[in-house]
Amino acid sequence: MKGKSIPVFKLLLILVLNIFVVSFVSYSFHYHIQDSLPALSKMGSRGDEVIQIQKKLKEYGVYSGNIDGIYGTQTEKGVRAVQRYNGLTVDGIAGPQTLRVMGISSGSSSSSGGGTSASQSDINLLARIISAEARGEPYEGQVAVGAVVLNRVEHPSFPDTFAGVVYQPGAFTAITDGQFNQPVADSAYNAARDALNGWDPSGGAIYYYNPDKTSNKWIRTRPVIKRIGNHLFAS
Repeated sequence: MKGKSIPVFKLLLILVLNIFVVSFVSYSFHYHIQDSLPALSKMGSRGDEVIQIQKKLKEYGVYSGNIDGIYGTQTEKGVRAVQRYNGLTVDGIAGPQTLRVMGISSGSSSSSGGGTSASQSDINLLARIISAEARGEPYEGQVAVGAVVLNRVEHPSFPDTFAGVVYQPGAFTAITDGQFNQPVADSAYNAARDALNGWDPSGGAIYYYNPDKTSNKWIRTRPVIKRIGNHLFAS
């Protein structure tokens, strides 16, 4: 009996070791996959990305809390507002799509997104026309003016470069009334980057105008998409 019990003991030992190894490998694989997934900023998150989110929300006027890098209820509420406005799933979690429309690169402290590629001179030019045309407008309206410029670059009826669109004769009154040569507002640079990163508050507009100031009858015939501040944005 004693001689026969040894193989049984070895068999049981082998089975136990196999179960342990399989469990360990399974756990390690699961842990590795979970660890490799990008972390999403959500309730309770802390860090630089949350700080960037809070700064953007403050610019948009949907966050009045402190820039403390702590993802609390006010931050979540602001993120929900951005998601709702941009037609995203309203879950209060700053995932890749939400970060993209806010001009924030996921997992990075720098702002670069899935928008239009542009040189620094293009960014400067875009910021200058935004400042000239929308200085004093809500931040969202400034981004919308930048988006109109980008929409024109992509539209077959307009020049296909930033400079071509901005300097197209008769396109922008700021070119002729001297506003274009005024100092550029800091917010205009941020608005230019947001527009380049894919945020389009204009809803795809290629025109905008102030209905209280324009005497152009043709522009009033264009289908209005929305109003932001003093400007009507049209297609």
